[in-house]
Amino acid sequence: MEPALILTAAIFVFLLVTVAKGVRQVPQGNKWVVQRLGKYYTSLNPGLNFVIPYIDSIAYKVTTKDIVLDIPSQEVITKDNAVIMTNAVAYINIVSPEKAVYGVEDYIIAIQTLVQTSLRSIVGEMTLDDALSSRDHIKAKLKAAISDDIADWGITLKTVEIQDINPSGTMQAAMEEQAAAERADGDKQAAILKAEGKLEASRREAEAQVILAQASQTAIELVTSAVGDKELPVAYLLGEKYITSLQNLSASENSKFVVFPADIPAAIKGMMGSR
Repeated sequence: MEPALILTAAIFVFLLVTVAKGVRQVPQGNKWVVQRLGKYYTSLNPGLNFVIPYIDSIAYKVTTKDIVLDIPSQEVITKDNAVIMTNAVAYINIVSPEKAVYGVEDYIIAIQTLVQTSLRSIVGEMTLDDALSSRDHIKAKLKAAISDDIADWGITLKTVEIQDINPSGTMQAAMEEQAAAERADGDKQAAILKAEGKLEASRREAEAQVILAQASQTAIELVTSAVGDKELPVAYLLGEKYITSLQNLSASENSKFVVFPADIPAAIKGMMGSR
């Protein structure tokens, strides 16, 4: 092959490479950061762009779409010394690619760490009950806490959501044990109250029996005092109870016949052992 032909081919290839390096087509949803001789020069927007070959270089390719950052789960100690597990998810958008790549070493790790730190600080000022029931409050404070910081990196925080916020495994076990102890104590108190109720009922029944006995004694004494016969008052009271019992028996569904003795006074005396 002739030297002239080789030179022509080499020049042609060089021109193709030069044109390829000078023409850049940026996809939609992206921005490319250009460095000129090692220093930031400009950011290329989506579409066809031209740079100086061999002098300008594409240093970073940054997406302008919303980025979803998963914030790893972590243990947080509340104001009342309860341990809870919490994690979050952040939605960010890069508005200034040059600030994002030059302002911080790794903006993803930086934002994740910032959210975790702020979340620990916010929840640490709350009690366990407040932390479990105040997701919207935590979300609002968290967004306000980190928005200004990441704005310095050319990043906008669209929103941040608390995914999970639950007591830790050890804390849940302790809470279950406490609940079981409270239930056992409740059962114990219920048994004590039931026993005390039975005791009080028995005491009242005994008092009622005493009162009835005293009433019967008083009635006998009054009748004896009025009649003057010791046997007649007792016979009178026994006869009254005897007739009442027979009346109750006659009212029973199982009773078919009720037979009254022909001589009730004699029957009463027989019950008393008198002839």
